Amino acid sequence: MERRKFLFRSVQASALLLISGNMFASVLPMFDPKKNKKVYAHNLFFWLRKDLSAAEVKDFENFFEGLKKLPYQKNLRYGKPAGSSPRTVLDSTYSYNASMEFDNLEELEAYGKLPEHLALVKKYKPSFEKMLVYDTVYN
Repeated sequence: MERRKFLFRSVQASALLLISGNMFASVLPMFDPKKNKKVYAHNLFFWLRKDLSAAEVKDFENFFEGLKKLPYQKNLRYGKPAGSSPRTVLDSTYSYNASMEFDNLEELEAYGKLPEHLALVKKYKPSFEKMLVYDTVYN
């Protein structure tokens, strides 16, 4: 009889641990500082000069490849308009778009002042007639 009570209580205790462990695990992400971390997105749009040769346009991609090597930025991607179906809200007039992420505003600001960044901008600025930047903070 004592052995039966012991086994029954052991099963109860195990079940309670399992249930409380699952409840704790489901609540734990709410306290994860990375879950509530802000991300700073830096989006660039370029309108290249119309008189550039195909080789000069292709060479412009080296601007983005150079930016990829700089500190602070993450996930740099670049490309051309997707060729989506025309809509009144769609602007496909740009030549290239690039986007990257930063952990905080201070790193975004520091990135823009890096000598290597400024040198790349100076080198490739003659290739474009217009550039727009959109910085966004995501929660």
